[in-house]
Amino acid sequence: MPVSFNQIPSNLRLPLFYAELDNSKANSGSQTQRTLIVGQVTSAGNAVVGVPVICAGAPDAKAKGGPGSLLHLLTQTYVASDPFGEVWLLPLADATGSLPAVGSLLVTSAPTASGVISLYLAGTLVSVTVASTDTPAIVAADIVAQVNANLSLPVTAAVDGTTPGKVNLTAKNAGMCGNDIDIQLNYRGSADGEALPAGLALTITAMAGGATNPVLDTALANLGDEAYDFIVSPYNDTASLNSLKSLLSDSTGRWSWANQVYGHVFAAKSGSFATLTTFGNSRNNQHESVLGVWCSPSPAWQWAADYAGAAAVALRADPGRPLQTITLSTVLPPPHAARFGATERNVLLWDGISSFTVGQDGTVSLENVITTYQLNSYGEPDDSYLQIETLFLLMYVLRRQKSAITSRFPRMKLGIDGGRYGPGSNVVTPSVIRAELIANYQELETEGMVQDSALFAAGLIVEQDSSNPNRINVLWPAELMDQLRVFALLAQFRL
Repeated sequence: MPVSFNQIPSNLRLPLFYAELDNSKANSGSQTQRTLIVGQVTSAGNAVVGVPVICAGAPDAKAKGGPGSLLHLLTQTYVASDPFGEVWLLPLADATGSLPAVGSLLVTSAPTASGVISLYLAGTLVSVTVASTDTPAIVAADIVAQVNANLSLPVTAAVDGTTPGKVNLTAKNAGMCGNDIDIQLNYRGSADGEALPAGLALTITAMAGGATNPVLDTALANLGDEAYDFIVSPYNDTASLNSLKSLLSDSTGRWSWANQVYGHVFAAKSGSFATLTTFGNSRNNQHESVLGVWCSPSPAWQWAADYAGAAAVALRADPGRPLQTITLSTVLPPPHAARFGATERNVLLWDGISSFTVGQDGTVSLENVITTYQLNSYGEPDDSYLQIETLFLLMYVLRRQKSAITSRFPRMKLGIDGGRYGPGSNVVTPSVIRAELIANYQELETEGMVQDSALFAAGLIVEQDSSNPNRINVLWPAELMDQLRVFALLAQFRL
């Protein structure tokens, strides 16, 4: 029985013992599933724009992006849901010619009693103490001081130079994301002790006017071939999402046969029911998921980071288990009146928009995370890529196949079935490869990633290419696991 060695030569005369290592049957490793957070920095950040860099946590992101930058706040939110994942940052500069969003608070009536203003900016509470003797100008100055004291807020504040009692708020990063920064008072209500002091009145002008997001293409090209399975996008404009769509393209991008890097985009969109259905029907991409939200104090980009982190933890643990009931860690739910009902959420799920629910205690939970893919290339309805778990199962099983084949057969001669090859002759045949694929599939079935190994074996085709004798062609008819989403019961009772 011949034994072939890769390193030990056949002409050795020196005694005695020589050992060569062969790990082809010992590989049980798995690939690290990294996260990439895309976001803008401020002048206070020390990151190199356009160059991906690993992140050591929220304090590190604060230094790299600058306090209160989009990159800092996205990372802070993400790691609250995924504290142990490997996170990379893609720092971006504000686009040339972009405009920051601006808003304001106007004190229209002075307080007649002492108390506290509970001001929420992007879902973060800013408490401002006022006295009964304060004038509108003093109240405005106190608001400015408290806002600017919190460097992690996404806005800066300044007293208006012409209107007494007016506070101007400006987003730290220019672009459309600033328009999602919510300004509101007393989010938790009087039941939690949040109410304006007697006599005090304020008028809020919502953040608006932010324009022009960064162009992503150059920065995305700098990612190279590194794998990032979870991509957090604060941007939901068409140009940005299309750049990410190109990055992950099945034909030329990370999901193509030539690259096999994979990845998935997590974004969010704030808007009314009508706005979200219109937006969802404008997208058609199996490699992106968009969570729809309305009237939350937390900006849409914070929702994107929060649910991406929660999904990452669950999908790393088991890419086949549905994400329903997974809780979020940071975002604040919309008020009761603004929450979508079951009928609306069901419609949104038919229009490419993912959904969430809110518990009695205010806990936000994922309901169904879907992709925006809805139509095939002929414009006909297609649900083959509807569920996000399908994409992550495909990532998992394809990587397992690649690992098995490249570990077992890295340098093999290819022979026909039926040849008289010795066990150590480094010859592999189509039937040997077929047996390896079946065994690997059975392992995946045991893990609950695929099903019906008998049907798989019956449909598996492994054959030598008729034109290129050095190539093996495989038809791999896997049946991925499904998810229990709907339990329908007909209660046919008797009296």
